Amino acid sequence: MTSKVICIVLGGGQGSRLSPLTATRSKPAVPIAGKYRLVDIPISNCINSGIHRIYVLTQFNSASLNKHIKNTYHFSSFSEAFVDILAAEQTPSSVAWFQGTADAVRQSLHHLAVHEFEYVLILSGDQLYQMDFEVMIEQHIESNAEISIATIPVHVNDVPGFGILKTDENNLVTSFIEKPKSGFENWTSEVSPQMEAEGRLYLASMGIYIFNRKLLYELLQGNERTDFGKEIIPQSIGTHKVISYQYEGYWTDIGTIPSFFDANLGLTDDIPHFNLFDKHPIYTRARMLPPSKMSGTHLDKAIIADGCIINASLIKRSIIGIRTRIGYDSIIENCYVMGSDNYQTLEQIEESHLSQSPIMGIGDRCCIKNAIIDKNTYIGDDVKINCGEKLENGDYGSYVVQDGIVIVKKRAVIPNGTVI
Repeated sequence: MTSKVICIVLGGGQGSRLSPLTATRSKPAVPIAGKYRLVDIPISNCINSGIHRIYVLTQFNSASLNKHIKNTYHFSSFSEAFVDILAAEQTPSSVAWFQGTADAVRQSLHHLAVHEFEYVLILSGDQLYQMDFEVMIEQHIESNAEISIATIPVHVNDVPGFGILKTDENNLVTSFIEKPKSGFENWTSEVSPQMEAEGRLYLASMGIYIFNRKLLYELLQGNERTDFGKEIIPQSIGTHKVISYQYEGYWTDIGTIPSFFDANLGLTDDIPHFNLFDKHPIYTRARMLPPSKMSGTHLDKAIIADGCIINASLIKRSIIGIRTRIGYDSIIENCYVMGSDNYQTLEQIEESHLSQSPIMGIGDRCCIKNAIIDKNTYIGDDVKINCGEKLENGDYGSYVVQDGIVIVKKRAVIPNGTVI
């Protein structure tokens, strides 16, 4: 059944709400959970569901994403499986960049034409969830749907942030409204008893769609509609059979710094909503790194990735990414430290000590709280970040403050004794 499916992962736009993490990389390439990239989530869901033909659409800062895809997803030469990047490109028929989700798929249809398939699964590249798409595809086929939309029950307070659908007793979508601010009290749908008990009575679109091939081509060709949520889906209700597939597991849209921060730190909970230890693995680039080494460090709700050298005194509710160095007597609390792309040699470290400049990683006697430390940063000794009064939002050169979270930019150098 999944052999009849081809998947398109939408890489998103410029990702300005995740700035500065998207200053040099596309949104799907942002590191998550210390060792993965955001794009690994939808791709892993596909592979675990038996879907092995996947295109990733992107147009902004795509170099690191291209490198990650190339180094990660290798299939047998005798298989039709692939994960390929489709970057926005100028062609004789289109000289513009992607203007929206539907326009991105429209401009990529000619790449799909060489394959045999009956259904197109369209996913977002910036969501955290674990879903068996095969079940959704089965429902799509059994109900003779032309379009299926994955939906999640949400509370009334969450309604203004989503596209909201109303369904009948057969899961047929009867109406759709995009991010309503008011007047949606009668938009409740039939949900499970558990969801009803939690007050989650409204069905929100997850931005996950299944289209029949023929219909998708009809809807996209010969018109200028650019967005699925704002145009294609609402205009298809009533004229085509649009079915809701209700999903009740964990799902979050990682579109802002606070949501990104919370989703990562949530992984350190005793029983996290997103289970990295599930039988369905999250795939990523295989790195030949040594085990992490720790000395004199008290760990409390911490995730430590491979290849780290840690001498901190305390790491609490934090994720420490690959190849991270942390010096003696440092305290890391409520932080996501993304790690490094390479190690410094002993000679480079000695030169830094002689010149009293920071080495890659985090130095001695630092105190860092409520922070995201991007990759390849140099944080000196005796640095204090977010350990005092609440900071004002703004861009301060080597770091950004947003909603009380300090984001130290990629490759930033924070001198010894700095207080932020």
